[in-house]
Formats: sequence, structure tokens, C-alpha cells
Amino acid sequence: MATVIAVRGNAEERTDPELAAVTLTVGVSEPERDTALARTAQLRERVIAEIRDLDAAGALDSWAAGQLRIWSHRPWNNEGRQLPLVHQTSSEIEIVFTDLDRLGEWVSRVADAEGVDLNGVDWRLTEPTRRRVQELAQRAAVADAVAKALVYASALGLGTPTPVELADTGLLTAQPAPPAPRVGMKFAMASLDGGGADGAGTEFAPAELVVEASVDARFHAESA
Repeated sequence: MATVIAVRGNAEERTDPELAAVTLTVGVSEPERDTALARTAQLRERVIAEIRDLDAAGALDSWAAGQLRIWSHRPWNNEGRQLPLVHQTSSEIEIVFTDLDRLGEWVSRVADAEGVDLNGVDWRLTEPTRRRVQELAQRAAVADAVAKALVYASALGLGTPTPVELADTGLLTAQPAPPAPRVGMKFAMASLDGGGADGAGTEFAPAELVVEASVDARFHAESA
């Protein structure tokens, strides 16, 4: 009678990011609504003009600018008194860089402007690279499962195990498991070094991206 061997194979592949998605928020606070709108529109157009120049130079993969939003509120001071009405504006802009060498210089210059906040940098892969690296991780996870089954079969004095089931983690028959990503990517945050006295700008040092894969497998092994 064959012995059933059930194992989980895991693997990861590491690769350098190819894209950097920068999110900026443009916005001001003003007591007058028209002033807030005018200041924000002017600042937003100046940032977009710079983005168009980057795009024309081939430094970008894509970019998008959200609508300009405005709302009003009455803030409170530290004595608990409500202050006069303030009008707040906001518009989010996302810029996806392909030229990572241009990233730090541009971000440091734009983010220094009053009314512009840098929300963060999201490191990414292009879709063809993501698919290629994901496939490498999946193949390595299967190889890991086979290697584990061979070790268990050898320890039991059995012959070479034969695969009978293979599935993403948690999907084998009669093996319920809580839902979880089967193939995923970890995105490490970049370290940022401030520009020096020469005003060279912010230097971004992105960590490698980690693509993970996990599979469950069952094997049958007979006595050697």
C-alpha cells in the first residue's frame, strides 16, 4: 500500500524595482475660499507642467492628477475656542518614474515647495517582469515541495515519490484553510538620504522586491 506524503513548498525571488510611483498632495488652507482655489490651481498647474516636461523627456511610465477638492471647517485653538472658518484644498497627483536617476532630484525640488506634500514612494515592477519573476518563484516552490517529499520518502525507506496532487496553498481536496495570498510580492521601503549642502537632492536607495510563491502537494511512495 502506498504511503501518502503531504508537503508545502515555498520559494521567493528577489529583483530590483523598475518603477517608482510617487504620490503628491497639492493643497493649501486659506480664510477666503477664492484665494484657496486660486493658489491651489496655480500650484497644481506648475507641478503638472514639470510632470509634462518629465514625460516628454521619457522619464515617466505614466502620471495622473486627481480633481481639485475643497472643503471648509472651523478649527479649535489650544484654549478650546473655535476659530474662524478655514477653506482647505487638496489634489492628489501620482507620477510613475521609469528613470529612477531623475526621481530624487525632482522629488526633493517639488516637495520643498509650500503647499506640496510627498505622501510616499511605491516601488514596482513592469508587468512582463512581474510575470516572469512570479513564474520563477512558482517553479521554485514546486521544486521545494518535490525535494521535501524525497527527503521524507528516503527517511521512511520508500522509493521515489510520485506526485498525485498539486495546488496553491490551502486548495488541496479535504484540506480547508483560511484564505491567504498564494503568490505575493513584498515591497520594501526605500531609504532616503537628504540632499547635502550642495543641494544635490534626495537620494533614493530602494531595497529589492521579494516575490513569494507557495504550493501544497501530495505524493504517493511505495516501499523501495
